[in-house]
Amino acid sequence: MSKKSIKLIENEVTDFIRRIVISEKRNGSLDRSAFVILRQLSTYGPAGVKTLSNELHLDISTVSRQAAALIEKKYVDKLPNPNDGRAYFYHITKLGTTELDANKQRRFERLSTILQDWTEEERVSFGHLLQKYNRTVHENKDW
Repeated sequence: MSKKSIKLIENEVTDFIRRIVISEKRNGSLDRSAFVILRQLSTYGPAGVKTLSNELHLDISTVSRQAAALIEKKYVDKLPNPNDGRAYFYHITKLGTTELDANKQRRFERLSTILQDWTEEERVSFGHLLQKYNRTVHENKDW
């Protein structure tokens, strides 16, 4: 493994993340943390703070703070856990689902525009490489 290839990847990943953050702010999208929590709840159903923390690799306090902001916006409800009166489940609301779907559609449209001049082979290859990268990071417990 060469330092040159790792430096190229590190530079490009940094630029990639920066551009996503700028784009989200410019387009009035959900912030990244809200999008991630809403997507998680939409995909996997109601979950407690500890489960979300583990699945998203975030501190419990971070998830609690972000979930509180989503509750305030009425994107998430906090429901008591019937098995443990001290615990709660977060559940995405209809409004949260609507906002998440609108954000997904805007992301899809932006990506479609940005990648319109790429060949289908390039888009598929890029998608597979991102998928491989994300899977590798997810499996690496030290990351």
